[in-house]
Amino acid sequence: MKLPHISASGLACVMMLGACHGPSERLMLDVHHLPAGEVALADVAAAHQKDLAVQDAHDVRYRRYWVDQGTGTIFCLVEAPTPEAASDVHREAHGLLADELREVVPGIRPATASGAPLFMDTHRMDSGVRAEDVAAAHLKDLAVEGRHSVRFLEYWVDERGGVVHCLAEAPDAQAVVAAHREAHGLLPESVQPVVEGP
Repeated sequence: MKLPHISASGLACVMMLGACHGPSERLMLDVHHLPAGEVALADVAAAHQKDLAVQDAHDVRYRRYWVDQGTGTIFCLVEAPTPEAASDVHREAHGLLADELREVVPGIRPATASGAPLFMDTHRMDSGVRAEDVAAAHLKDLAVEGRHSVRFLEYWVDERGGVVHCLAEAPDAQAVVAAHREAHGLLPESVQPVVEGP
């Protein structure tokens, strides 16, 4: 699916955000699919602490994570020199390896959460989707989000795999879908309620 191109100034924003990571650090988002209804927030927090305890030995930084207890899905945002290094931390810390591990480009204009319910949506597009094209679509989301009581906070683009994850505050999943539908018609494959870890 082809997305509209972004302006030169928008591209500069994307490039500046990407420059926040050092030359050996790559930003990745991993996804764990555990049994539905069997994921406790306290257990995920304990596993995250184990990641933090061993990550330095692998030159890795596990930054943030989000949990959908209902489906057993966990999303982890990590900076690492290689995907293998990111996996090595999970392997050594607790043995729970991710089912998906994607190198991602951070989106433009991230916003701070206000405490409203969070949702992580996943768009699967053609491989080779460009971050600057997703940025153009994101600007359209921002233009209509208020009409649906949604706040799009940030997003991450896997350009090679064609996957985009968006984090938003919203009253429910349907509001997120409605905002995307009005903005550009690129509907997510899934919209999951998530809790961000401490």
